[in-house]
Amino acid sequence: MMRRMTCATPPASPATKQMFGRILTSALFAGAAAGLIAALLQLFFVQPVLLHAELYESGELVHFGGEAVSARPDLPGLFDEPMRNLLSILFTMLTYTGYALVMVALMSQAERQGHEITARHGIIWGLAGFVTFHFAPGLTLAPEVPGVAAADVGARQVWWVATVASAGVAMWLIAFGGNLVAYVIAALLLMAPHVIGAPEPDSFTGPVPTEIGALFAARAFGIGMAAWVLLGAFCAYFWQSETAHAEATA
Repeated sequence: MMRRMTCATPPASPATKQMFGRILTSALFAGAAAGLIAALLQLFFVQPVLLHAELYESGELVHFGGEAVSARPDLPGLFDEPMRNLLSILFTMLTYTGYALVMVALMSQAERQGHEITARHGIIWGLAGFVTFHFAPGLTLAPEVPGVAAADVGARQVWWVATVASAGVAMWLIAFGGNLVAYVIAALLLMAPHVIGAPEPDSFTGPVPTEIGALFAARAFGIGMAAWVLLGAFCAYFWQSETAHAEATA
């Protein structure tokens, strides 16, 4: 009678479990804090611009070929749609918690390689995250308001993911490469997606005034940078706090 061969996965060591717990705890606190601040900034500065653009998208306001309209129409207040705003806050907090998980995991890896991680270093990490997830893809595929012409969603998603991946590797090489070859590869990775070019629509159409689109892009970049700087600082702070607590209780 033949015995069934099984390959059991060895259990994780206590040190590995402790490391995972520290990463998870740090990311939850950092992501929730940065996500809440980012969500509030978006509600106050970005959402009014989106709601204004939607008036043109629906045809309620007409810009070209019509009478001049006020640049400050009556828009729904923050308390007019509480459920929508609450869901927006929760989604943003979850999103930044996901970013925080990646960042804290990378910070732990960098620390194991001998690099110091403090809240001040976290600001630089945050700027690198902003470049990776916002500035690098947004340089060619800019943030868009409702109602503007756009290329196929699938093609844009593929280009965005590829750009974020190449920018992320480039940031790591710039920070930890330590030699000219690494810097050259990083520069090529940063330039390649933009040399290839993002998917573009066949024609440019849209009822939304260009001033609204420009304001939306500017505020999206500004709030994105602020949120990522805070996220980096929070991740480093909570990671160091969890490290100090683990050492004190060891």
